[in-house]
Amino acid sequence: MENKKEIISFVVVGLVLILGFYYGARVEPPKAPALPPPQAVLPAGGVVLPVRWGTLGTELAESGVIDKEKFLTLYAGNPELEREAEKMFTEQNDNLKITGQNAGLLLNFFWALGLGNKNEILETGEMMDPRYGGAQNFASTGGWTIARGNAMEHYSRHTFLSLTTEQQALVDKISRGIYRPCCGNSAHFPDCNHGMAMLGLLELMASQNISEEEMWRAALYVNSYWFPDTYLTIASYMEKKGIPWKKVNPREVLGIEYSSGQGFQRILREMGPAGNSGGGSCSVQ
Repeated sequence: MENKKEIISFVVVGLVLILGFYYGARVEPPKAPALPPPQAVLPAGGVVLPVRWGTLGTELAESGVIDKEKFLTLYAGNPELEREAEKMFTEQNDNLKITGQNAGLLLNFFWALGLGNKNEILETGEMMDPRYGGAQNFASTGGWTIARGNAMEHYSRHTFLSLTTEQQALVDKISRGIYRPCCGNSAHFPDCNHGMAMLGLLELMASQNISEEEMWRAALYVNSYWFPDTYLTIASYMEKKGIPWKKVNPREVLGIEYSSGQGFQRILREMGPAGNSGGGSCSVQ
């Protein structure tokens, strides 16, 4: 009798284990939130920016902010980018287009513009705070190695763009609200290449009377191409909250809570292992 009870017990335990394994195997683990289609964040065909470059390439080269020979050497192994760089040194009246391929090239041109164009943000803003020991000590100045002479010889020295009081106020306002994930500063404190380039782009858009709404939208596209993995992750985070990327508020996403280094790290912690880090280099591209 005891043997029968033991046999029955073993059979029951075995069935429980088998059923548990069977149903347990069918339970799928929680899925990591999927990244939205890259096309939504980074259109494969690129994005036309609401600015014309005009003769700025020629002016930047003639002033020495860019040493054209050094600049073109950066792209010597890439015929397509080399041709585009050459074109940027001539007059361009069509609106610029940013793509995944030329994002670094435009970063360098906007960097040169932001560095060299005379602007009160560079002269009285955070870059000149005495506690930092001088504007020459930042990546946006010390890292600009393709000028004729020292980069500081060109720092806020040239009038490529003359802004009205209203245009300057708009640049000041928007630059304070645009962050980048490589650090914790806004474009009003352009201590790295991305910040200085964004400042240059904002000045260019303001000088051509682009609306504030268009400036925020263009800035989000540009930051996304400069930091693709970062903004794909932010887009996934927003999708998880039920907000598709096409409906995000550019001003909110570009702000400190999302686009700063510390803001993005918070998003990564909330996303868990599904989050991706990523960002552009702070050196010449």
